[in-house]
Amino acid sequence: MKVYDLHCDVLYKLAKAEGPMSFVDSPKLQASKKNLEAGEIALQVFAVFVSEGFPKEQLFLEAIRQIEFFHTEIVGKHDNIIPIYEWEQLKTLKDGQIGAVLSLEGLDMIGGDLYKLKLLLSHGVKLVGLTWNGANKVADGSFEESGTGLTPFGEEVLSLLNEQKVIVDVSHLSEQSFWDVLPKAKWLMASHSNSRTLCDSARNLNDKQINALIARNSPIHVVYYPPFINGAEKSVVGLEDLVKHIEHIVSLGGKHLIGLGSDFDGISEVILGLEDASKTQNLVMKLLETYTTEEVVGITSQNFERFVMGIS
Repeated sequence: MKVYDLHCDVLYKLAKAEGPMSFVDSPKLQASKKNLEAGEIALQVFAVFVSEGFPKEQLFLEAIRQIEFFHTEIVGKHDNIIPIYEWEQLKTLKDGQIGAVLSLEGLDMIGGDLYKLKLLLSHGVKLVGLTWNGANKVADGSFEESGTGLTPFGEEVLSLLNEQKVIVDVSHLSEQSFWDVLPKAKWLMASHSNSRTLCDSARNLNDKQINALIARNSPIHVVYYPPFINGAEKSVVGLEDLVKHIEHIVSLGGKHLIGLGSDFDGISEVILGLEDASKTQNLVMKLLETYTTEEVVGITSQNFERFVMGIS
């Protein structure tokens, strides 16, 4: 069954590698081309992430470098990996092809310069998270709540994203920033977040936030990182633990909005049976124990595809 995955950090790993690292089959990559193909991933979102491990004065250049990796190493060398610049392209993907989308995970790299954001968007970015965990000139992040929330510059950023039909990703926003962004973003989603009711992490969404996203018809994609699934409660986290988060969102009325956002290559801990992208069909089989085939197809791809076909 084909799967759309809304978040991985392959570009960050390629950028941070001390030596050559092959996207094709490096054992150091959880979402290598080989693993994506084995897991039947039909759409993979590749995040540009520079908020950690890079000198501040180099952040923008690093973002450009990761975008270059996307064009040269991800889509430039492989006929079956198709860059997605318009969402309508999803309907034209053939069996065996993988759609590849650029996203930005945090806007630390632009500082307070809107022109830098325009330049990054010009490379085909379709999804933007305003922050990573910390605060920046746009908004507060999930682990750094200054009380500012969305800044005046952040409102300029949202206007540009709305104008260019870019989806705003709320996964790393502080709660105040979330509520500030909610009425101002034309299209928004959570690309990789779980339920805070089941796991009390600042990176997860509480029921009020989930209900607000459901009311906005905004997708909520669950993340595979064990500390966002069970916290420190279990030494081994299984597929059934992740499914509980899906079930909770379903109980709130969000069955038609649930999707997947692995965070592969951005996580050091993994779910038993879902250690990398090649194991994705294990999750599909686990979902089929609870949901109908039609419902699982919704979770794995069609919920998101239906959402983006409405962006106009």
